[in-house]
Amino acid sequence: MDIVKTLTGRNEILEEMKSIIADVIGEEFVEDMDITEESSFTSDLEMDSIEIVSFSEKVKESFGKDIDFTGWLTNKNLEEIIEMKLKDVIDFIQSCQ
Repeated sequence: MDIVKTLTGRNEILEEMKSIIADVIGEEFVEDMDITEESSFTSDLEMDSIEIVSFSEKVKESFGKDIDFTGWLTNKNLEEIIEMKLKDVIDFIQSCQ
């Protein structure tokens, strides 16, 4: 049985997302990064589309099936995805809980 995290505080969600990011792009890449709510997926974290898809699957695993991150992303245009920041995802997760 999967353990779904119910994290409602922004800092808790951010810390969980940092862990997910480390899983996706590698711990060695995130060690020297200052990951904040203002970090963007493409510019700051340098994640490509495959890594963003992997991130979205791990978000669903961590926060539960009610967090349809992939569905949320499909409603965005390419420019919105390129400019997306962690705070946008935190806002989305909080709106689903």
